[in-house]
Amino acid sequence: MYSRWQLAQKYIRYYLTASNGKGHGIHSPFVYEFITHVLNDDTEYEAYQQVEALRKGMLSDKDIIHVEDFGAGSVSGKTRQRTIASIARHAAKPEKWAQLLYRIVNYYQPETILELGTSLGISTAYMAKANPHAYVITAEGSNAIAQEAIRNFNELHIPSVELVEGNFDDTLPSILRTMQVVDMAFIDGNHRREPTLRYFAQIMAHTHNFSVIILDDIHWSGEMEQAWQEIREHPRVRLTIDLFFIGLVFFREEIKVKQHFTIRF
Repeated sequence: MYSRWQLAQKYIRYYLTASNGKGHGIHSPFVYEFITHVLNDDTEYEAYQQVEALRKGMLSDKDIIHVEDFGAGSVSGKTRQRTIASIARHAAKPEKWAQLLYRIVNYYQPETILELGTSLGISTAYMAKANPHAYVITAEGSNAIAQEAIRNFNELHIPSVELVEGNFDDTLPSILRTMQVVDMAFIDGNHRREPTLRYFAQIMAHTHNFSVIILDDIHWSGEMEQAWQEIREHPRVRLTIDLFFIGLVFFREEIKVKQHFTIRF
């Protein structure tokens, strides 16, 4: 993982060199549409207030749970004590990015959504509420966190989400056999090069022309930047959008020449 200073330097470089977030100078109709209808959609959807009210409650929740963490920087099987407030503050997707996920689902209306890394279910809830008819499967490595997420889904009246517990290495193959087709995937877990590339390849085998795969923390470390670069170079990938904290991957065959965009958001 990069230090805060390194990340700050990278972010400044990104901010100064990225295309502006208004669509000026963007010659791709697909990306211009994404910017105008998704990035810059300033509608205050009802789901925003519902999910953020839940987050606010968790940020003051001092209950302690025992967390098993399988991601980067952890030892598989190692258990730590953490408060709900700490997890909500440091592990749940921030409001800005969780609401972007909502808008992506709201605009493209994927019928099947896969998430690797449920955490407390904030991002899951946003995606599920954006298309109540979608089939949503989310995977979480820690049993204790998964139980909190299920309670949150119940509180938000989202019964349609299926949560699968366990290490992604073990659970992802069976999840994909169940889903068969993945319209949208959000990979937010592990944060190492080899597992990220492996999860991406497994999911990509179940995608189609209109699918989108979103990767979290693509500049989190040197390993994640390497994984992002290799994904961009994959022959099936036709277009990518780098928003610094997340990266979007599209497979549109009608885009004959690869296109890679870095956009300020």
